[in-house]
Amino acid sequence: MAEAGSFAEKVKQQADIVRVIGEYVRLKKSGQNFTGLCPFHQEKTPSFAVHPVKQIYHCFGCGVGGDVFKFIMEMEKCAFPEAVRAVAEKSGIPVPRPRERSPEERQVNQQRTALVEMHRLAAEFFARQLNDSPEGKVAQAYLEDRGLDREAISRFGLGYAPSSGDALYRTLQQKYADKLIELSGLALRDQSGRLYDRFRRRIIFPIANETGKVIAFGGRSLGDDMPKYLNSPETPIYSKSSVLYHLDRAKEALRQCDFAILVEGYMDTIAVARAEISNVVASCGTSLSEAQIKLLSRFTRRVVVNYDPDTAGRAATERSLVLLLEKDFDVRVLALPGGSDPDKFLKEKGAEAYQKLLAQAPPYLDYLIGRARLMDRTTAQGKLAAVNFLMPYVQRIPNRLLRSEWASRIASELRVEEPVLREALRKAAAERRSEVKPKPELIGQPIKPAERRLMHMLVEADGFREKLAREIRAGELHRGLETERIFAALIEAAESGARPDPAALVEALDEKDRRLLFDVLFEAASEPHWEEAESCLAVLRRRSVEEELASVQKQIEEKPAAGDLRRLQARKLELYKLLAGLG
Repeated sequence: MAEAGSFAEKVKQQADIVRVIGEYVRLKKSGQNFTGLCPFHQEKTPSFAVHPVKQIYHCFGCGVGGDVFKFIMEMEKCAFPEAVRAVAEKSGIPVPRPRERSPEERQVNQQRTALVEMHRLAAEFFARQLNDSPEGKVAQAYLEDRGLDREAISRFGLGYAPSSGDALYRTLQQKYADKLIELSGLALRDQSGRLYDRFRRRIIFPIANETGKVIAFGGRSLGDDMPKYLNSPETPIYSKSSVLYHLDRAKEALRQCDFAILVEGYMDTIAVARAEISNVVASCGTSLSEAQIKLLSRFTRRVVVNYDPDTAGRAATERSLVLLLEKDFDVRVLALPGGSDPDKFLKEKGAEAYQKLLAQAPPYLDYLIGRARLMDRTTAQGKLAAVNFLMPYVQRIPNRLLRSEWASRIASELRVEEPVLREALRKAAAERRSEVKPKPELIGQPIKPAERRLMHMLVEADGFREKLAREIRAGELHRGLETERIFAALIEAAESGARPDPAALVEALDEKDRRLLFDVLFEAASEPHWEEAESCLAVLRRRSVEEELASVQKQIEEKPAAGDLRRLQARKLELYKLLAGLG
């Protein structure tokens, strides 16, 4: 970064990297180097080294490294020019005066400075209104009802915008021109041209940039005013798609924990942060944007998405996953039980329960596969639809090998046994296509002989038809089969006690299933016997046990708590014994 002959190069040559880094890390001489505990990850044994001759640092634990400017940029989360200035000041090197700005540049800079100061004054105004005004007492009661005490209100700088139309405007007017007040977004003009406050009768949440300067506000209505949440508009100092709420307070925790919790709203953020989980951020009333992801990547590339589990929250989760995957983030998804958002869950279950679920948050593909499992997969076409629900996410993974691994995982988890569909899935993943397009007539799963024989017996076996139906239903042996709907219809008819009428049965089936059932019933077959039925049932039981075994093994690999691990291992042993008994 430091070009030959530049001021940055001069600073780099004259700066003592050991002394500069020593302000942040306790260093100890070790041979020709200095060592200490790495400030970029948690460790107990020093693996962080500084080379005073080569003027570089490197951590043999987490792999970070660079020159003195890179260190300051990482620690202070600043850009290169600010890092050069900081190192120069720490090293006693005079910083050249910046070039003379043009009149236009000076005007823009003065304007931005005034807007930041205006928002600082507005934040103080809103805080006073909450603490001192009669209306503010009502707002305080609302916040207390939401579980926020005075300490929390002060910690997060919450305030209140009074219902009068111009209280803030009149305060700002004492120092600033109307044109600048309007530019700030804190006031609007009515039809007559008069300015009035944008925020009225609302709880106010200050929105700060990463350095902690208030640059915008979010307001929640106390009454029936719409919208429920109102945010500041775009201004010269605020672009909502480039700011993450709470990042100014979370950035140190993000660096230490090396992952971010991404929630939807202000109250969710505050609830998580108050549970002593500081590495939480939220987008400000907008879908997660590429600019916000880029900002977040300066601190971590690992994210747990914890949006609301309702329909809108699931859609927001899936939109965020697409962008995060494109930027090569390690993404997990925390879907809280009972339809709870983080704020509600923490109030009802507490921080310990939340932290436990947070630690167990599954990788994004496990979450998406869970969503795909809710789709109708009883037909090959249904499985194709479930696969194509997942493909846009697989497509976004930059690494080809990882895409291939996830394609195999999807095929296994969704029980895609059809060779043609498996191959189409593998090829689509390799080519980063967003959907799989095999010919529908080629993806029908060959029906196992055991299934065909059992279907035939459920119609023809007068001596044990009801018993056979009970056995299949009790073990749910038909669940997940390509023939599941046919079996369900046959079982229901058999359990009624009467001989099933094929002509009546097919009325409840789609065309593909009708064709298959008639095909089976027209096959020449021997007289049914219970011993043969038992043999066919064993085939389905083995399939069921193998699937549960795969599920248990997956849970074991996710490293559960000691008690759960013992239970899973015991169940795994039982399943192996069952498989051995089935031959």
